[in-house]
Amino acid sequence: MDKKLLFVYNPKAGKAQIKNKLADILDVFAKEGYEITVAPTQKKDDARSIVAHRREEYELVVCSGGDGTLDEVVTGMIESGLRTPIGYIPAGSTNDFGGSISLPKNMVRAAQIAVKGRDYQCDIGTFQEDDARDVFVYIAAFGLFTDVSYETEQEMKNVLGHMAYLLEGMKSLSSIRSYPMKVSWDGNELEGDFIFGMITNSFSVGGFRNITGKNVKLDDGVFEVTLIKNPRNPIELSNIMISLLNRDIDTSAMYCFRTSELTLESRGPVAWTLDGENGGSHTKVTIRNVQKGIDIRVKPLPE
Repeated sequence: MDKKLLFVYNPKAGKAQIKNKLADILDVFAKEGYEITVAPTQKKDDARSIVAHRREEYELVVCSGGDGTLDEVVTGMIESGLRTPIGYIPAGSTNDFGGSISLPKNMVRAAQIAVKGRDYQCDIGTFQEDDARDVFVYIAAFGLFTDVSYETEQEMKNVLGHMAYLLEGMKSLSSIRSYPMKVSWDGNELEGDFIFGMITNSFSVGGFRNITGKNVKLDDGVFEVTLIKNPRNPIELSNIMISLLNRDIDTSAMYCFRTSELTLESRGPVAWTLDGENGGSHTKVTIRNVQKGIDIRVKPLPE
């Protein structure tokens, strides 16, 4: 064996289902001739650190967990300065990105794609305030529901799946906050009060497909941006949610556009989420698309 593979996995992701599949997954890797280094994460940020400080000799990095684990691996990849193909075995509660690149929910089949698939050059995003920079794979968001994923206990996510997010989100409906912001992109500028905003490179968010727009491409160098205005009453809020889920854009209630870069400025700190994980609170951020910034393993092209 002269090929080396680094396998990073979150043993608690989703319903901890990898415990029953781990031997089969490692067998898939071994049958392809890989010498395997196995690294189970123990705490937040482990995946990033492991990948950032990996040896250069690895031909492939495979991770298993939720989108947050993938986010850490991609961040570590960028920090390392080394560009190694990434295989992804989804094992989280929603797996928006895995669905966007058509990875199967069957973990063994996803492992086979990781070692036998083709490399797809996918866009990623950078999220920057002053000199501090972070990386995200498919979504940066603020406002309504964005605190749900990192405030929901892992055990609750495991048991309830999507319902956990919805139940936690419903608790915040009675105290919706709006955020006065100035948004600048491509020579355009707007100001308004927004209850929610998302900058995405994905076909689905929170398990809902097509919520990010039509004709989405993951390698075109632009994000899909959605900013929802502050509703004047509960009926307007209900109509906004219906419009968003149906992707029936109501221009009186929201702004939707595509761009490769935008800056958002607020009067006070705004809490952000990056790929479903806590992205900190910021008053001014610049978000840039890094076109084809990573190589991710996807299904081979049909012969």
